[in-house]
Amino acid sequence: MKKNIVFGFLGNVLDQRGKGKRRWRQWRPTIDLCHQPNTPFTRLELLYYQNDYHLLCEIIKDIKMLSPQTEVRPIAVNIEDPWDFEQVYTCLFDIAKNYTFNPEQEDYYLHITTGTHVAQICWFLLAESRYYPAKLLQMSPPPKKELTDENLDLKEKELIALTPCGKMNIIDLNLHRYDKILTRFQQYANQATDLLKSGIATRNQQFNQMIAEIEQVASRSHAPILLCGPTGAGKSFLAKQIYLLKQSHHQINGQFVEINCATLRGDSAMSTLFGHVKGAFTGANLARTGLLKSADGGLLFLDEIGELGLDEQAMLLKAIEEKQFYPFGSDTPIQSDFQLIAGTNKDLKLAINRGEFREDLFARINLWSYKLPGLAERKEDIEPNIDYELARYAKEYGLMPRFNQESRKAYLQFATANEAVWQGNFRELTASITRMATLSPQGNITFEQVEQEIKRLKQNWHQNEIYDELIPHEIDEFDRYQLEKVLEVCRKHSTLSEAGRQLFAVSRTKKQRSNDADRLKKYLAKFGLSWEMIKNH
Repeated sequence: MKKNIVFGFLGNVLDQRGKGKRRWRQWRPTIDLCHQPNTPFTRLELLYYQNDYHLLCEIIKDIKMLSPQTEVRPIAVNIEDPWDFEQVYTCLFDIAKNYTFNPEQEDYYLHITTGTHVAQICWFLLAESRYYPAKLLQMSPPPKKELTDENLDLKEKELIALTPCGKMNIIDLNLHRYDKILTRFQQYANQATDLLKSGIATRNQQFNQMIAEIEQVASRSHAPILLCGPTGAGKSFLAKQIYLLKQSHHQINGQFVEINCATLRGDSAMSTLFGHVKGAFTGANLARTGLLKSADGGLLFLDEIGELGLDEQAMLLKAIEEKQFYPFGSDTPIQSDFQLIAGTNKDLKLAINRGEFREDLFARINLWSYKLPGLAERKEDIEPNIDYELARYAKEYGLMPRFNQESRKAYLQFATANEAVWQGNFRELTASITRMATLSPQGNITFEQVEQEIKRLKQNWHQNEIYDELIPHEIDEFDRYQLEKVLEVCRKHSTLSEAGRQLFAVSRTKKQRSNDADRLKKYLAKFGLSWEMIKNH
């Protein structure tokens, strides 16, 4: 049979009630612990303050009279302010750290009747976190039973026999013992993962497992999260859902702030992220609050973090670690406590090897890293996402678009086929459904519309394949976006001059002489391209 061991404070108010024989008329919780016929305690680890040493000796003496088999081990505690949470928690934690627990042979209890409310809270937290492998033990007094003067003439041992026992309640914080509570927690966790997926009944097992883990991380941690994956895979969407989840758990009270780092360059990058003081650079006529300050108390999502410059990366690392940073041109630090979620479609390890990304920043944001698969890798999730997009369109425009049986079958068959590469991932699927819903007569998406949409998607993918062949892979995302637009304009015109006139229509008016064809030719040459290469593809 296991031994029963109790940890508890000596109650300098409750345990010292009564003097002489009359003390047996008073309920004293530490004494009552040793008066429980159904739960004999082998050892009492009794915490006391030095000023209560005299009371300690009296209580130990009475316990020996009441329960000679109970060993009392006094533990002196040095807590200057018993209402100071940090002092109390640290003291109790240190006791647990240095204590040799033997759960195979001993059961442990934490007596929460005595001590301040702070001490009781600390007992709870330490038991719940299993620093003490113990159950909580709450004592309550028995119904009052007056002892007459005649009773007081009895010997103390006889008085002890007349003293009624209080009630003892044991609280086990191990939730695995409580099926109903566990079921409710599981339901709550399921609701949380549904929120992260925005209610989409995804079927991809790997994705669902990843979302379940992200739910746990988002609910329990304030550390940075790194979301990897191709453009359009849903990084921004997931970051916003994580924010909503943390907000519903009352873990966050600031706003959601998002920026695509590929759009940041030069002084503008510093200013956008960290703010600037008036006169920090040419054109800085007014002071500006940066996004990091705007995200104070909230969540900052930096998409395409691999596009940040090295200087900005260094300042971001400092802001994450120290929760403060310097606005551009200022010597006064700004405080901001935000959670960071970073997104990237780059291989950051490769970027580190090239000297384009700081290794220390990567180590800081890579604690929780998740790779979001593209739509082509989750084709079983296309159908539920189609239903989600239809419902989203209905909510936004007040009209519920619907496929008929033939058109739905045709679109699904194409969307899940091997030839459907879905280069734009979920963003492209959203655009596809939106186009068909917008063009549908009275909200009915016909088979003919599906055929037109399939043709449009194939053309887009073919054009993107051409761009992939023409555009160098080793260029910044910012340059890639710009170059794709230039190539799109070039393919619409028959001559270099026509394309140049469209591209430089505004800046031409500010030049005395303009040669649009030459400007465009030089721009293309920067990337190793020529007009002939574009037109021959």
